[in-house]
Amino acid sequence: MLKGQKSSPNSPPFLKGRGAQINPTSKYEKVVRSQEPLDWALVADEWDDGELKTQYLETHPKTILNKVESPDIPLEWSLNPYQGCEHGCIYCYARNTHPYWGYSAGLDFERKILVKRNAAQLLENELKKKTWKAAPVMFAGNTDIYQPAERKFQITRECLEVFWKYRHPVGLITKNSLVLRDLDLLEKLASENLCHVAISITTLQEELRQYLEPRTATVNQRLKTVETLSKAGIPTFVMMAPIIPGLNDHEVLPLVKAVAERGAIAVGHTLVRLNGDVALIFEDWIRKAMPDRADRVLNRIRDTHGGNLHEYRSSVRMRGEGNIAEIIHAQFRVAKEKYLKDRKMPAFNLDLHVRHKSAQMSLF
Repeated sequence: MLKGQKSSPNSPPFLKGRGAQINPTSKYEKVVRSQEPLDWALVADEWDDGELKTQYLETHPKTILNKVESPDIPLEWSLNPYQGCEHGCIYCYARNTHPYWGYSAGLDFERKILVKRNAAQLLENELKKKTWKAAPVMFAGNTDIYQPAERKFQITRECLEVFWKYRHPVGLITKNSLVLRDLDLLEKLASENLCHVAISITTLQEELRQYLEPRTATVNQRLKTVETLSKAGIPTFVMMAPIIPGLNDHEVLPLVKAVAERGAIAVGHTLVRLNGDVALIFEDWIRKAMPDRADRVLNRIRDTHGGNLHEYRSSVRMRGEGNIAEIIHAQFRVAKEKYLKDRKMPAFNLDLHVRHKSAQMSLF
């Protein structure tokens, strides 16, 4: 746990290397399971075995592009090659999608990863249709496209090859430095204004990162990734998401300064919202990871969401409301004016896809 935090002598040991410390029952699961933590006596001996070992489960979806209906999301389509995420970010809103598959939003979300092996082929099937109209695709949006599974399956790279083949615009978001593996494809896409890359950086405190996002790239790796992408001519912006009042809200100015110095063109932010099972998982985690700070953080989150940990209203769910939220937004306005003035992300090229697709079809 973080320096200066005290644990209860009766509390179970903190499960390092994972975000969630419990595994709530999925309401869609036929077999009823306990919502209690795993048997802590087994943790030390079974870290790489049994219940804690990551499992990759192959799926075969019929479609891969999802129409984005939310007014809070700037792109029209999203693509997620994986379901579940081994990064284990404790606050992740995507945890709530795992119960639809019959798995828990807790530890199952981090250790049962669904792999869409046919994603690239499904993507190509869509992009080559005569009826398809080019519109930026948000590559991710639910779980990270460069999570550890990508080293093994390389589905993200296969999809990027399809985007380049059809000269189609795509926006990537990740918190993993593995994105640099695909620098060759990203440079090609960027040369035609066909890609943006967003790097998620929640904190500059490496110790806090290890608790919030246990299996992600380090803070320094992410900063270096921003710098490398920027120097390669790839439009790069940084998402400080989520802001968790009482944990990282004091870092706005130093974080924006740090990424601006490394070439980021823009920054964005959202406030944490703990919808569904994420509230249970997050509260359990923070009371174990930093018990002395838990009540203060939880209460400050409630202050930004009308007294609740959750927020479902599309107009305010990512921004929050109230004094604390307004202070955070004001800090970002100051930071952008001071460190990112006159920088602007380039527009996506939507015309190249039509011409390129027509040229390819003429070959047949």
